[in-house]
Amino acid sequence: MYKAKNNRSDAPARKTNSSGGRTYKSSGAGRGARANQETPSRRKGSERGDRPGRGKSQELHATPSRGKAPARKPVARKLPKVTNADNGEVRLNKFIANSGICSRREADTYIQTGLVTVNGKIVTELGTKVTAGDDVRFNGERLKGEQKVYIVMNKPKNYVTTMSDPHAEQTVMELISKEKCPQRVFPVGRLDKATTGVLLFTNDGPLAERLMHPSYETRKIYQVDLDKNLKSGDFSAILDGIKLEDGEIAADKLSYIDDDRSKIGIEIHSGRNRIVRRIFEHLGYKVRKLDRVYFAGLTKKNLKRGQWRFLTKEEVNFLMMGGER
Repeated sequence: MYKAKNNRSDAPARKTNSSGGRTYKSSGAGRGARANQETPSRRKGSERGDRPGRGKSQELHATPSRGKAPARKPVARKLPKVTNADNGEVRLNKFIANSGICSRREADTYIQTGLVTVNGKIVTELGTKVTAGDDVRFNGERLKGEQKVYIVMNKPKNYVTTMSDPHAEQTVMELISKEKCPQRVFPVGRLDKATTGVLLFTNDGPLAERLMHPSYETRKIYQVDLDKNLKSGDFSAILDGIKLEDGEIAADKLSYIDDDRSKIGIEIHSGRNRIVRRIFEHLGYKVRKLDRVYFAGLTKKNLKRGQWRFLTKEEVNFLMMGGER
């Protein structure tokens, strides 16, 4: 079985991330071991370890290999291709919309009617790309690209993660004050209506795209409250991998929380819809509570349910540099 290095009892403790937050404990001791929230995520070249004995408390383990196939050689991560947006270029209609003048669709109309100039020249072609340094004007008034904003929220229960939903009673966007944050931000990824915890908002499209891209393997850690104790056999099955209707899935790490085997810590990088709930429901468990405590290096420290704050400059730089994967 692959094991994370810091799951060994003789491994030195690592410092926690500057963003803080509740952490799992990780040690070689008995039944109440918690998973360390700051452990490195799964690596494709890790050494094999022994499977923990059944009936005993199990530490946070990385996904084991299946069968007797030889260990694979480490493969370089394939990151998303660099796009024009990554080079600082954006579509003209998006630039106008981000300036707060109108929607993208309305911006297309203004462009086609000749109301928009770029560097002194009228532009009527849709799909034109501009940069922050270009002189973009609407009706002669220069537009400025919207300031990039990064927000972390402790999402409460019964709020839908969407920009707008006519059928939803409450959306997470209603919790963000327009006075404190006049920019148009959007949630990065989704948490379903009943799920609580860490949720990132931004208007930085390229960063959001990278964090949501499967190849980026963004770390997510959840605390799960089940309707009954998780059996040792099911514990191993979740690490080995189970087959759902949309394909096989395996947790990166897993642990029992304290001595209560109905409370589970699970680390997973998949962004598939309702994936954590579906894993446990597939094995016959009902998820009573689901709380995301960690996302891409961010936690909900000092944030009550429904509260949010702007990220610090250090936290933004941390995300830009790749965060903790």
